[in-house]
Amino acid sequence: MSEVLTLGEALPLEIERVWEIVREYESLPNGCGKPAAFIMKQDISKAHKAMIEGDLPGMIAAYQDLKEWKL
Repeated sequence: MSEVLTLGEALPLEIERVWEIVREYESLPNGCGKPAAFIMKQDISKAHKAMIEGDLPGMIAAYQDLKEWKL
């Protein structure tokens, strides 16, 4: 059975997961991953902003956006 996390626990984990993907995309040759990495960084910034402001709907939206990123 998997552990159930609160949004406050899951969102920082999702941010860290997407940072790993950003690093992978930025390491692609000829800068071909930089546009996607830029968008991922924007999503991470939105998540941080929502957390700082205590914006629950914003945190939920940011979490959903970050969940979409895959390698």
